[in-house]
Amino acid sequence: MALTEIIIKNAKPKEKPYSLSDGRGLILDIRPNGSKYWIARLWIDGKEKRKSLGSYPSISLKAARDKNYEIRKEDKRGPSGEYSFKELAVEWFNSVILPDKSKNYVRTVELRLNKYLIPEFGNRKLNEITPNMVLLFCRQIEKEGLTDTSHRLRQFMKQIFDYAITTDRTLVNPAAAISKALQPHRQKHYATVVESENIGALMRSVYAYSQRLVRYLMIMSALTFVRPGEIRQAEWKEFDLNKKEWRIPGEKMKEKNEHVVPLSTEAIRVLKELHAISGNKKWLFPSPREGGRHLSDGAVRMALRSMGYEKEDMTAHGFRSMASTILNEYEWPADVIEHQLSHVDRNTIRRTYNRAQYMPQRTAMMEWWGNFLIAVRDKKNIPLKPEI
Repeated sequence: MALTEIIIKNAKPKEKPYSLSDGRGLILDIRPNGSKYWIARLWIDGKEKRKSLGSYPSISLKAARDKNYEIRKEDKRGPSGEYSFKELAVEWFNSVILPDKSKNYVRTVELRLNKYLIPEFGNRKLNEITPNMVLLFCRQIEKEGLTDTSHRLRQFMKQIFDYAITTDRTLVNPAAAISKALQPHRQKHYATVVESENIGALMRSVYAYSQRLVRYLMIMSALTFVRPGEIRQAEWKEFDLNKKEWRIPGEKMKEKNEHVVPLSTEAIRVLKELHAISGNKKWLFPSPREGGRHLSDGAVRMALRSMGYEKEDMTAHGFRSMASTILNEYEWPADVIEHQLSHVDRNTIRRTYNRAQYMPQRTAMMEWWGNFLIAVRDKKNIPLKPEI
């Protein structure tokens, strides 16, 4: 808010110095002894520089504004928005994100800056970026099926521009007004969580869930990200723990083709624990109430609700969406992800030929995914992605 003579006159000294902002880099410093000094704030190479303009009331508000204006004319990178988006994004990251956030969150923000925002806007000046540019960019991300990522990127842009406004580098935030023009802030069909910290919280709740069979069902849903019906119908005869793989028969699959799921080290550990409970049964997750049947489709839903997740937050299918989003964000090859998700290849001949293709890459990806889930659960560093 711009200053007025009344505001300035009524500003009382405090135990420590403080400032009142007039905008455009002009502030009034108020000292404990009651002295008031005009300061012009400039930024050079991302660092703040201050220039004294004189004391109040010797220098009036109007005179201070005039002096500030003349300085801005000389410094062409002042609040006119001549800073590049990349400069401000890097400064925001180093000043706001890096010092106070968790290592996993820092890495997530850094990934999204370098993968999405800086390549798109990095070389543009702040005052060149319009709301329509931000909207078109976010809608393009939506078209890739990453609705939640689109909203996260808009939020990061808004925070960066808020920081630029606060530090008098620009006056307008082009990302502030477009949120309602985007698709709803969740997956189109299946709610899920995609931020590393939120996934960690989810996995801590899953591993601590009291009902053993449902707990293992949710853990294996997260580790394998197959469809809910496929994991509930899993039979022990389909698993080869020595080969570390699960072969799901075609008749159980949506596309009616056999699907191979490489099993991570964590998945093998969980399966060995589970075998002590249901290894003498047909199903991995036998129903305790109905003889000869597996757990119902409501088991995971009720467990998630009891853990505090509403249907808008997380679903049984959400484990699948969660894995897809993170694997794409960490730039695992799209074909490898799609094969592991068992998404339909429109070319029937190619689909048959490629049924077991990319197995070394899929095996590496599944091992990394298992390690990722453990890392965020235990609040540890996210594992580096291996070269494949």
